[in-house]
Amino acid sequence: MMTRAILAALLMTAAAGAAPVLTTSATQDPYWQVGRDTLATRLHVVNRPAHAKNVILFIGDGMGISTITAARIFDAQERARKAGTKALGEENSLSFEKLPFSALVKTYNTDAQVPDSAGTASAMNTGIKTRIGYINFRQDQTATACATPDAWPRTLAEIAKGQGMSVGVVTNTRLTHATPAAVYAHVPNRNWEGADATFPAKDRAAGCPDIASQLVNFRFGNGIDLAMGGGRAKFQPKDAGGSRDDGKDLVAVWSARYPAGHYLGDAAALRALKPTTAGPVLGLFSPDHMSYETDRDAAKQPSLTEMTTFAIARLAASSPKGYYLMIEGGRIDHAHHASNPYRALSETQQFSQAIAAALKQINLDETLVLVTADHSHTLTISGYPQRGNDILGYIRPTPAGEGGDGLDEDGDSIDDHGQPMTTLGYQSGPWSGTIEGQKLSPRLAPTDKNYISDKLHGTGSESHGGEDVALFATGPSSNLVGGVIEQNVIFHIMAQALGWQ
Repeated sequence: MMTRAILAALLMTAAAGAAPVLTTSATQDPYWQVGRDTLATRLHVVNRPAHAKNVILFIGDGMGISTITAARIFDAQERARKAGTKALGEENSLSFEKLPFSALVKTYNTDAQVPDSAGTASAMNTGIKTRIGYINFRQDQTATACATPDAWPRTLAEIAKGQGMSVGVVTNTRLTHATPAAVYAHVPNRNWEGADATFPAKDRAAGCPDIASQLVNFRFGNGIDLAMGGGRAKFQPKDAGGSRDDGKDLVAVWSARYPAGHYLGDAAALRALKPTTAGPVLGLFSPDHMSYETDRDAAKQPSLTEMTTFAIARLAASSPKGYYLMIEGGRIDHAHHASNPYRALSETQQFSQAIAAALKQINLDETLVLVTADHSHTLTISGYPQRGNDILGYIRPTPAGEGGDGLDEDGDSIDDHGQPMTTLGYQSGPWSGTIEGQKLSPRLAPTDKNYISDKLHGTGSESHGGEDVALFATGPSSNLVGGVIEQNVIFHIMAQALGWQ
Protein backbone atom coordinates (compact mmCIF):
# COMPACT_ATOMS: atom_id res chain seq x y z
CA MET A 1 0.00 0.00 0.00
CA MET A 2 1.28 3.49 -0.87
CA THR A 3 2.38 5.46 2.21
CA ARG A 4 1.12 8.99 2.91
CA ALA A 5 4.60 10.44 2.35
CA ILE A 6 4.99 8.84 -1.07
CA LEU A 7 1.45 9.87 -2.07
CA ALA A 8 2.11 13.45 -0.97
CA ALA A 9 5.36 13.52 -2.98
CA LEU A 10 3.59 12.28 -6.10
CA LEU A 11 0.80 14.82 -5.70
CA MET A 12 3.32 17.66 -5.29
CA THR A 13 5.19 16.53 -8.42
CA ALA A 14 1.96 16.32 -10.38
CA ALA A 15 0.87 19.73 -9.14
CA ALA A 16 4.12 21.15 -10.41
CA GLY A 17 3.19 20.00 -13.91
CA ALA A 18 5.82 17.26 -14.17
CA ALA A 19 5.33 13.54 -14.58
CA PRO A 20 5.40 11.74 -11.22
CA VAL A 21 8.56 9.83 -10.37
CA LEU A 22 8.00 6.23 -9.26
CA THR A 23 10.05 6.25 -6.08
CA THR A 24 8.70 3.47 -3.86
CA SER A 25 10.30 0.73 -1.81
CA ALA A 26 9.29 -1.66 -4.63
CA THR A 27 12.11 -0.28 -6.78
CA GLN A 28 14.51 -2.29 -4.62
CA ASP A 29 12.93 -5.55 -5.83
CA PRO A 30 14.57 -7.13 -8.94
CA TYR A 31 11.18 -7.72 -10.56
CA TRP A 32 10.55 -3.99 -10.57
CA GLN A 33 13.49 -3.54 -12.93
CA VAL A 34 12.36 -6.50 -15.04
CA GLY A 35 9.03 -4.77 -15.44
CA ARG A 36 10.63 -1.45 -16.39
CA ASP A 37 13.00 -3.15 -18.86
CA THR A 38 10.12 -5.01 -20.51
CA LEU A 39 8.16 -1.79 -20.87
CA ALA A 40 11.18 -0.01 -22.33
CA THR A 41 11.54 -2.73 -24.94
CA ARG A 42 7.90 -2.40 -25.92
CA LEU A 43 8.14 1.37 -26.10
CA HIS A 44 10.94 1.02 -28.62
CA VAL A 45 9.54 -1.63 -30.96
CA VAL A 46 11.04 -1.11 -34.41
CA ASN A 47 8.54 0.26 -36.92
CA ARG A 48 8.89 -2.20 -39.80
CA PRO A 49 7.72 -1.58 -43.39
CA ALA A 50 4.12 -2.50 -44.18
CA HIS A 51 4.92 -4.93 -46.99
CA ALA A 52 7.00 -8.08 -46.86
CA LYS A 53 9.03 -9.75 -49.56
CA ASN A 54 9.07 -13.08 -47.71
CA VAL A 55 6.89 -14.91 -45.18
CA ILE A 56 8.02 -17.64 -42.81
CA LEU A 57 5.28 -19.47 -40.91
CA PHE A 58 6.51 -21.61 -38.02
CA ILE A 59 3.99 -24.14 -36.69
CA GLY A 60 4.70 -26.03 -33.50
CA ASP A 61 2.28 -28.92 -33.91
CA GLY A 62 0.41 -29.35 -30.64
CA MET A 63 2.31 -26.53 -28.94
CA GLY A 64 -0.41 -25.22 -26.65
CA ILE A 65 0.02 -22.57 -23.97
CA SER A 66 0.81 -25.11 -21.25
CA THR A 67 3.44 -26.67 -23.52
CA ILE A 68 5.11 -23.28 -24.00
CA THR A 69 5.12 -22.63 -20.25
CA ALA A 70 6.52 -26.05 -19.40
CA ALA A 71 9.05 -25.89 -22.24
CA ARG A 72 10.48 -22.53 -21.17
CA ILE A 73 11.13 -23.99 -17.72
CA PHE A 74 12.48 -27.23 -19.19
CA ASP A 75 14.76 -25.31 -21.55
CA ALA A 76 16.47 -23.39 -18.75
CA GLN A 77 16.67 -26.36 -16.39
CA GLU A 78 17.97 -28.73 -19.08
CA ARG A 79 20.67 -26.30 -20.22
CA ALA A 80 21.71 -25.80 -16.60
CA ARG A 81 21.88 -29.56 -15.99
CA LYS A 82 24.17 -30.01 -18.99
CA ALA A 83 26.38 -27.18 -17.72
CA GLY A 84 26.53 -28.66 -14.23
CA THR A 85 24.67 -25.74 -12.70
CA LYS A 86 21.11 -25.09 -11.58
CA ALA A 87 18.41 -22.78 -12.93
CA LEU A 88 14.95 -21.99 -11.63
CA GLY A 89 13.48 -21.76 -15.14
CA GLU A 90 10.28 -19.83 -14.68
CA GLU A 91 11.88 -16.52 -15.68
CA ASN A 92 13.26 -17.98 -18.93
CA SER A 93 11.84 -17.11 -22.36
CA LEU A 94 11.89 -19.21 -25.50
CA SER A 95 13.15 -17.44 -28.60
CA PHE A 96 9.74 -16.71 -30.08
CA GLU A 97 8.29 -15.40 -26.82
CA LYS A 98 10.46 -12.32 -27.26
CA LEU A 99 8.77 -11.30 -30.52
CA PRO A 100 7.00 -7.94 -30.19
CA PHE A 101 3.45 -8.88 -31.23
CA SER A 102 1.18 -11.69 -30.09
CA ALA A 103 -2.41 -12.85 -30.16
CA LEU A 104 -4.63 -15.71 -29.08
CA VAL A 105 -6.01 -17.91 -31.86
CA LYS A 106 -9.30 -19.85 -31.88
CA THR A 107 -8.63 -23.28 -33.36
CA TYR A 108 -12.00 -25.07 -33.72
CA ASN A 109 -12.90 -26.76 -37.00
CA THR A 110 -16.26 -26.08 -38.60
CA ASP A 111 -17.57 -29.42 -37.32
CA ALA A 112 -15.41 -29.93 -34.20
CA GLN A 113 -14.86 -28.11 -30.91
CA VAL A 114 -11.46 -29.76 -30.57
CA PRO A 115 -9.64 -29.69 -33.92
CA ASP A 116 -7.12 -31.75 -35.83
CA SER A 117 -4.05 -30.62 -37.75
CA ALA A 118 -5.65 -30.97 -41.19
CA GLY A 119 -8.46 -28.49 -40.65
CA THR A 120 -6.30 -26.07 -38.66
CA ALA A 121 -3.39 -26.04 -41.11
CA SER A 122 -5.89 -25.60 -43.94
CA ALA A 123 -7.29 -22.52 -42.23
CA MET A 124 -3.82 -20.95 -42.13
CA ASN A 125 -3.09 -21.82 -45.75
CA THR A 126 -6.43 -20.95 -47.40
CA GLY A 127 -8.03 -18.21 -45.30
CA ILE A 128 -11.16 -20.26 -44.55
CA LYS A 129 -12.03 -22.75 -41.86
CA THR A 130 -13.01 -26.27 -42.79
CA ARG A 131 -13.97 -29.67 -41.39
CA ILE A 132 -11.83 -31.96 -39.27
CA GLY A 133 -9.65 -34.20 -41.43
CA TYR A 134 -10.02 -32.02 -44.55
CA ILE A 135 -6.95 -30.58 -46.25
CA ASN A 136 -7.70 -27.47 -48.33
CA PHE A 137 -11.27 -28.49 -49.18
CA ARG A 138 -14.18 -26.21 -48.34
CA GLN A 139 -16.41 -27.44 -45.55
CA ASP A 140 -19.25 -28.02 -48.05
CA GLN A 141 -17.14 -30.04 -50.50
CA THR A 142 -16.88 -33.82 -50.57
CA ALA A 143 -14.75 -36.32 -52.45
CA THR A 144 -16.74 -35.55 -55.59
CA ALA A 145 -14.80 -32.26 -55.74
CA CYS A 146 -11.67 -34.30 -56.52
CA ALA A 147 -12.77 -34.16 -60.16
CA THR A 148 -12.87 -30.34 -60.23
CA PRO A 149 -9.54 -29.02 -58.92
CA ASP A 150 -10.32 -25.50 -60.13
CA ALA A 151 -13.05 -25.41 -57.47
CA TRP A 152 -10.63 -26.10 -54.64
CA PRO A 153 -9.71 -23.17 -52.35
CA ARG A 154 -6.46 -21.55 -53.46
CA THR A 155 -3.62 -21.86 -50.98
CA LEU A 156 -1.03 -19.27 -50.08
CA ALA A 157 1.61 -21.39 -51.85
CA GLU A 158 -0.43 -21.60 -55.05
CA ILE A 159 -1.01 -17.84 -55.12
CA ALA A 160 2.64 -17.21 -54.31
CA LYS A 161 3.79 -19.35 -57.23
CA GLY A 162 1.47 -17.34 -59.47
CA GLN A 163 3.33 -14.23 -58.34
CA GLY A 164 6.71 -15.72 -59.23
CA MET A 165 7.65 -16.43 -55.61
CA SER A 166 9.36 -19.57 -54.34
CA VAL A 167 7.74 -22.00 -51.91
CA GLY A 168 9.35 -24.25 -49.33
CA VAL A 169 8.14 -26.69 -46.67
CA VAL A 170 10.23 -28.15 -43.85
CA THR A 171 9.06 -30.63 -41.22
CA ASN A 172 10.37 -33.42 -39.01
CA THR A 173 7.24 -35.48 -39.66
CA ARG A 174 6.38 -37.20 -42.91
CA LEU A 175 6.17 -34.61 -45.68
CA THR A 176 2.75 -36.05 -46.44
CA HIS A 177 1.49 -35.53 -42.88
CA ALA A 178 -1.41 -33.13 -42.39
CA THR A 179 0.39 -29.88 -41.52
CA PRO A 180 3.05 -29.93 -44.28
CA ALA A 181 0.51 -31.34 -46.75
CA ALA A 182 -1.66 -28.27 -46.23
CA VAL A 183 0.99 -26.20 -48.01
CA TYR A 184 0.56 -28.02 -51.35
CA ALA A 185 -2.23 -30.65 -51.34
CA HIS A 186 -6.03 -30.91 -51.53
CA VAL A 187 -7.83 -33.99 -50.16
CA PRO A 188 -11.03 -34.61 -48.20
CA ASN A 189 -9.20 -37.17 -46.03
CA ARG A 190 -5.81 -36.47 -44.48
CA ASN A 191 -5.02 -40.19 -44.44
CA TRP A 192 -4.69 -40.38 -48.23
CA GLU A 193 -0.94 -39.85 -47.95
CA GLY A 194 0.23 -42.45 -50.47
CA ALA A 195 -0.97 -45.21 -52.76
CA ASP A 196 -1.04 -47.74 -49.92
CA ALA A 197 -3.27 -48.94 -47.11
CA THR A 198 -3.87 -45.35 -45.98
CA PHE A 199 -5.68 -44.70 -49.28
CA PRO A 200 -8.09 -47.59 -49.99
CA ALA A 201 -8.87 -48.50 -53.61
CA LYS A 202 -12.55 -47.57 -53.20
CA ASP A 203 -11.52 -44.04 -52.18
CA ARG A 204 -9.03 -43.68 -55.03
CA ALA A 205 -11.96 -43.93 -57.43
CA ALA A 206 -12.99 -40.43 -56.32
CA GLY A 207 -10.14 -39.13 -58.45
CA CYS A 208 -7.98 -37.34 -55.87
CA PRO A 209 -4.27 -38.01 -56.31
CA ASP A 210 -2.59 -39.14 -53.10
CA ILE A 211 -0.76 -36.46 -51.14
CA ALA A 212 2.74 -37.60 -52.11
CA SER A 213 1.78 -37.43 -55.80
CA GLN A 214 0.44 -33.92 -55.32
CA LEU A 215 3.78 -32.78 -53.90
CA VAL A 216 5.77 -34.21 -56.79
CA ASN A 217 3.30 -32.96 -59.41
CA PHE A 218 2.45 -29.60 -57.85
CA ARG A 219 0.80 -27.86 -60.76
CA PHE A 220 1.46 -24.18 -60.07
CA GLY A 221 4.46 -22.34 -61.44
CA ASN A 222 7.51 -24.56 -61.60
CA GLY A 223 6.45 -26.64 -58.58
CA ILE A 224 7.56 -26.71 -54.96
CA ASP A 225 11.08 -25.31 -54.74
CA LEU A 226 12.14 -26.99 -51.51
CA ALA A 227 10.60 -29.81 -49.47
CA MET A 228 12.43 -31.55 -46.62
CA GLY A 229 11.27 -34.00 -43.98
CA GLY A 230 10.50 -37.68 -43.48
CA GLY A 231 8.09 -40.08 -45.16
CA ARG A 232 10.23 -41.60 -47.91
CA ALA A 233 8.10 -44.78 -47.94
CA LYS A 234 5.11 -42.81 -49.24
CA PHE A 235 7.13 -41.92 -52.35
CA GLN A 236 8.61 -45.32 -53.21
CA PRO A 237 7.14 -48.67 -54.31
CA LYS A 238 7.14 -51.73 -52.12
CA ASP A 239 9.83 -53.47 -54.15
CA ALA A 240 12.16 -50.53 -53.43
CA GLY A 241 11.54 -50.52 -49.69
CA GLY A 242 8.57 -48.13 -49.79
CA SER A 243 4.86 -48.62 -49.15
CA ARG A 244 3.31 -47.73 -52.53
CA ASP A 245 1.25 -50.47 -54.16
CA ASP A 246 0.90 -48.74 -57.53
CA GLY A 247 4.48 -49.47 -58.53
CA LYS A 248 5.34 -45.76 -58.88
CA ASP A 249 8.68 -44.43 -57.76
CA LEU A 250 7.85 -40.79 -57.09
CA VAL A 251 11.46 -39.95 -56.30
CA ALA A 252 12.29 -41.00 -59.86
CA VAL A 253 9.30 -39.04 -61.17
CA TRP A 254 10.49 -35.96 -59.28
CA SER A 255 14.05 -36.39 -60.59
CA ALA A 256 12.76 -36.69 -64.16
CA ARG A 257 10.65 -33.54 -63.77
CA TYR A 258 13.57 -31.63 -62.29
CA PRO A 259 16.79 -32.83 -63.97
CA ALA A 260 18.65 -29.96 -62.28
CA GLY A 261 17.12 -30.84 -58.91
CA HIS A 262 18.81 -32.31 -55.85
CA TYR A 263 17.37 -35.35 -54.08
CA LEU A 264 18.73 -35.72 -50.54
CA GLY A 265 18.41 -39.02 -48.70
CA ASP A 266 20.44 -38.36 -45.57
CA ALA A 267 22.16 -35.67 -43.52
CA ALA A 268 25.45 -36.06 -45.38
CA ALA A 269 23.79 -35.23 -48.70
CA LEU A 270 22.26 -32.10 -47.18
CA ARG A 271 25.56 -30.97 -45.71
CA ALA A 272 27.33 -31.52 -49.01
CA LEU A 273 24.92 -29.29 -50.96
CA LYS A 274 25.68 -25.58 -51.01
CA PRO A 275 22.55 -23.50 -50.47
CA THR A 276 23.48 -21.33 -53.45
CA THR A 277 23.47 -24.27 -55.89
CA ALA A 278 20.67 -23.87 -58.45
CA GLY A 279 17.74 -26.27 -58.74
CA PRO A 280 14.87 -27.47 -56.51
CA VAL A 281 15.48 -29.66 -53.47
CA LEU A 282 13.65 -32.75 -52.19
CA GLY A 283 14.93 -34.19 -48.92
CA LEU A 284 13.45 -37.41 -47.55
CA PHE A 285 15.53 -38.31 -44.52
CA SER A 286 13.52 -41.21 -43.08
CA PRO A 287 11.02 -43.84 -44.29
CA ASP A 288 8.50 -42.56 -41.74
CA HIS A 289 8.59 -39.58 -39.37
CA MET A 290 12.05 -38.32 -38.54
CA SER A 291 13.44 -39.25 -35.13
CA TYR A 292 12.80 -37.24 -32.01
CA GLU A 293 15.64 -34.85 -31.29
CA THR A 294 16.64 -36.77 -28.17
CA ASP A 295 16.94 -40.00 -30.24
CA ARG A 296 18.26 -38.59 -33.53
CA ASP A 297 21.34 -40.06 -35.18
CA ALA A 298 23.04 -36.86 -36.38
CA ALA A 299 25.03 -38.80 -38.98
CA LYS A 300 21.82 -39.89 -40.69
CA GLN A 301 19.23 -37.19 -40.04
CA PRO A 302 19.60 -33.39 -39.85
CA SER A 303 18.01 -31.49 -37.00
CA LEU A 304 15.07 -29.18 -37.48
CA THR A 305 17.45 -26.26 -36.92
CA GLU A 306 19.81 -27.50 -39.61
CA MET A 307 16.99 -27.93 -42.13
CA THR A 308 15.65 -24.49 -41.23
CA THR A 309 18.91 -22.64 -41.76
CA PHE A 310 19.54 -24.46 -45.05
CA ALA A 311 16.02 -23.76 -46.33
CA ILE A 312 16.23 -20.04 -45.58
CA ALA A 313 19.67 -19.69 -47.15
CA ARG A 314 18.50 -21.68 -50.16
CA LEU A 315 15.32 -19.72 -50.80
CA ALA A 316 16.97 -16.36 -50.12
CA ALA A 317 19.64 -17.13 -52.72
CA SER A 318 17.25 -18.34 -55.41
CA SER A 319 14.09 -16.25 -54.94
CA PRO A 320 14.43 -12.70 -56.29
CA LYS A 321 10.65 -12.20 -55.96
CA GLY A 322 10.50 -13.57 -52.43
CA TYR A 323 9.36 -16.82 -50.85
CA TYR A 324 6.81 -18.48 -48.59
CA LEU A 325 8.30 -21.03 -46.21
CA MET A 326 6.38 -23.16 -43.74
CA ILE A 327 8.46 -24.87 -41.02
CA GLU A 328 6.83 -27.39 -38.71
CA GLY A 329 8.06 -28.75 -35.40
CA GLY A 330 5.77 -31.71 -35.81
CA ARG A 331 6.95 -34.19 -33.23
CA ILE A 332 5.85 -32.08 -30.26
CA ASP A 333 2.40 -33.41 -31.10
CA HIS A 334 3.49 -37.03 -31.34
CA ALA A 335 5.19 -37.04 -27.95
CA HIS A 336 2.05 -35.55 -26.39
CA HIS A 337 -0.08 -38.26 -27.99
CA ALA A 338 2.17 -40.78 -26.24
CA SER A 339 1.84 -38.89 -22.91
CA ASN A 340 5.62 -38.53 -22.93
CA PRO A 341 6.42 -35.08 -21.50
CA TYR A 342 10.22 -35.26 -21.80
CA ARG A 343 10.19 -35.62 -25.59
CA ALA A 344 7.34 -33.13 -26.03
CA LEU A 345 9.34 -30.45 -24.20
CA SER A 346 12.63 -31.42 -25.84
CA GLU A 347 10.97 -31.07 -29.26
CA THR A 348 9.62 -27.64 -28.27
CA GLN A 349 13.13 -26.66 -27.21
CA GLN A 350 14.50 -27.69 -30.62
CA PHE A 351 11.67 -25.78 -32.33
CA SER A 352 12.66 -22.67 -30.37
CA GLN A 353 16.28 -23.14 -31.38
CA ALA A 354 15.29 -23.37 -35.05
CA ILE A 355 13.41 -20.08 -34.75
CA ALA A 356 16.35 -18.42 -33.01
CA ALA A 357 18.63 -19.52 -35.84
CA ALA A 358 16.19 -18.24 -38.45
CA LEU A 359 15.92 -14.82 -36.80
CA LYS A 360 19.70 -14.44 -37.05
CA GLN A 361 19.61 -15.12 -40.81
CA ILE A 362 16.86 -12.89 -42.09
CA ASN A 363 16.25 -9.20 -42.67
CA LEU A 364 13.20 -8.35 -40.59
CA ASP A 365 12.50 -5.31 -42.77
CA GLU A 366 11.54 -7.68 -45.58
CA THR A 367 10.51 -10.94 -43.90
CA LEU A 368 7.36 -11.48 -41.86
CA VAL A 369 7.86 -14.21 -39.24
CA LEU A 370 4.85 -15.84 -37.59
CA VAL A 371 5.10 -18.51 -34.88
CA THR A 372 2.03 -20.42 -33.77
CA ALA A 373 0.50 -23.84 -33.13
CA ASP A 374 -2.22 -25.63 -35.02
CA HIS A 375 -3.87 -26.84 -31.81
CA SER A 376 -3.18 -27.61 -28.17
CA HIS A 377 -3.03 -30.81 -26.07
CA THR A 378 -4.40 -31.89 -22.69
CA LEU A 379 -1.13 -31.25 -20.84
CA THR A 380 -1.69 -29.56 -17.48
CA ILE A 381 0.66 -27.85 -15.00
CA SER A 382 -0.63 -27.95 -11.44
CA GLY A 383 -0.09 -28.89 -7.81
CA TYR A 384 1.66 -25.89 -6.19
CA PRO A 385 5.29 -26.95 -6.75
CA GLN A 386 7.85 -24.61 -5.30
CA ARG A 387 9.80 -22.20 -7.47
CA GLY A 388 12.52 -23.99 -9.46
CA ASN A 389 10.97 -27.42 -8.95
CA ASP A 390 12.03 -29.82 -11.73
CA ILE A 391 9.28 -29.32 -14.29
CA LEU A 392 9.39 -33.06 -15.07
CA GLY A 393 9.62 -34.17 -11.44
CA TYR A 394 7.41 -34.82 -8.46
CA ILE A 395 5.85 -31.87 -6.70
CA ARG A 396 8.03 -30.46 -3.94
CA PRO A 397 5.52 -28.11 -2.29
CA THR A 398 6.03 -24.49 -1.33
CA PRO A 399 6.86 -23.70 2.30
CA ALA A 400 3.20 -22.92 2.86
CA GLY A 401 2.46 -26.51 1.87
CA GLU A 402 -0.57 -25.89 -0.35
CA GLY A 403 -2.03 -28.76 -2.35
CA GLY A 404 -2.02 -32.51 -2.07
CA ASP A 405 -2.95 -34.72 0.87
CA GLY A 406 0.33 -34.66 2.69
CA LEU A 407 3.95 -35.57 1.96
CA ASP A 408 5.78 -38.82 1.38
CA GLU A 409 9.08 -39.73 3.03
CA ASP A 410 10.97 -37.80 0.34
CA GLY A 411 9.00 -34.61 1.00
CA ASP A 412 6.93 -34.78 -2.19
CA SER A 413 3.21 -34.04 -2.33
CA ILE A 414 0.98 -37.13 -2.39
CA ASP A 415 -2.57 -37.69 -3.56
CA ASP A 416 -5.39 -39.34 -1.57
CA HIS A 417 -4.02 -42.76 -2.54
CA GLY A 418 -0.64 -41.93 -1.04
CA GLN A 419 1.05 -41.66 -4.44
CA PRO A 420 3.49 -38.83 -5.25
CA MET A 421 2.20 -36.35 -7.80
CA THR A 422 3.96 -34.79 -10.78
CA THR A 423 3.59 -31.17 -11.88
CA LEU A 424 2.76 -32.29 -15.43
CA GLY A 425 -0.16 -34.55 -16.28
CA TYR A 426 -2.64 -35.33 -19.05
CA GLN A 427 -6.42 -35.55 -19.23
CA SER A 428 -6.19 -38.68 -21.39
CA GLY A 429 -3.68 -41.00 -23.01
CA PRO A 430 -2.21 -44.51 -23.05
CA TRP A 431 -1.13 -46.38 -19.92
CA SER A 432 1.88 -47.81 -21.74
CA GLY A 433 3.58 -47.72 -25.12
CA THR A 434 6.86 -47.44 -26.99
CA ILE A 435 8.79 -44.64 -28.68
CA GLU A 436 11.70 -45.27 -31.02
CA GLY A 437 11.60 -48.89 -29.90
CA GLN A 438 11.98 -47.90 -26.25
CA LYS A 439 9.33 -48.95 -23.76
CA LEU A 440 7.49 -46.16 -21.99
CA SER A 441 6.55 -46.82 -18.39
CA PRO A 442 4.80 -44.94 -15.57
CA ARG A 443 7.11 -46.75 -13.14
CA LEU A 444 10.19 -44.87 -14.31
CA ALA A 445 11.29 -41.66 -12.62
CA PRO A 446 9.21 -38.82 -14.12
CA THR A 447 12.42 -37.12 -15.21
CA ASP A 448 13.30 -40.13 -17.40
CA LYS A 449 12.86 -39.54 -21.13
CA ASN A 450 10.83 -42.77 -21.35
CA TYR A 451 8.42 -41.92 -18.54
CA ILE A 452 4.77 -42.01 -19.51
CA SER A 453 2.78 -39.47 -17.56
CA ASP A 454 -0.16 -39.80 -15.19
CA LYS A 455 -3.59 -39.15 -16.67
CA LEU A 456 -7.26 -39.17 -15.80
CA HIS A 457 -8.58 -41.38 -18.62
CA GLY A 458 -6.81 -44.24 -20.35
CA THR A 459 -7.08 -44.03 -24.14
CA GLY A 460 -5.07 -45.41 -27.05
CA SER A 461 -3.69 -41.95 -27.76
CA GLU A 462 -3.79 -38.72 -25.79
CA SER A 463 -6.13 -36.23 -27.45
CA HIS A 464 -5.77 -32.69 -28.68
CA GLY A 465 -6.90 -29.74 -26.58
CA GLY A 466 -9.48 -27.23 -27.73
CA GLU A 467 -8.30 -24.04 -26.02
CA ASP A 468 -6.82 -21.09 -27.89
CA VAL A 469 -3.18 -21.18 -28.96
CA ALA A 470 -0.69 -18.34 -29.16
CA LEU A 471 0.54 -16.47 -32.23
CA PHE A 472 3.79 -14.49 -32.12
CA ALA A 473 5.00 -12.13 -34.86
CA THR A 474 7.74 -9.83 -36.04
CA GLY A 475 8.62 -8.15 -39.32
CA PRO A 476 6.46 -6.29 -41.87
CA SER A 477 2.77 -6.01 -40.90
CA SER A 478 3.38 -7.95 -37.68
CA ASN A 479 1.46 -5.19 -35.89
CA LEU A 480 -1.69 -6.77 -37.37
CA VAL A 481 -1.25 -9.60 -34.85
CA GLY A 482 -3.17 -8.86 -31.67
CA GLY A 483 -6.28 -9.64 -29.66
CA VAL A 484 -8.20 -12.89 -30.08
CA ILE A 485 -8.58 -13.99 -33.69
CA GLU A 486 -9.94 -16.83 -35.77
CA GLN A 487 -7.23 -19.14 -37.08
CA ASN A 488 -7.96 -18.38 -40.75
CA VAL A 489 -7.06 -14.73 -40.10
CA ILE A 490 -3.41 -15.82 -40.13
CA PHE A 491 -3.70 -16.38 -43.90
CA HIS A 492 -5.11 -12.89 -44.37
CA ILE A 493 -2.31 -11.32 -42.30
CA MET A 494 0.26 -13.05 -44.51
CA ALA A 495 -1.55 -12.01 -47.68
CA GLN A 496 -1.82 -8.42 -46.50
CA ALA A 497 1.87 -8.34 -45.65
CA LEU A 498 2.70 -9.55 -49.16
CA GLY A 499 0.62 -6.73 -50.62
CA TRP A 500 -2.09 -8.96 -52.11
CA GLN A 501 -5.57 -7.55 -52.54
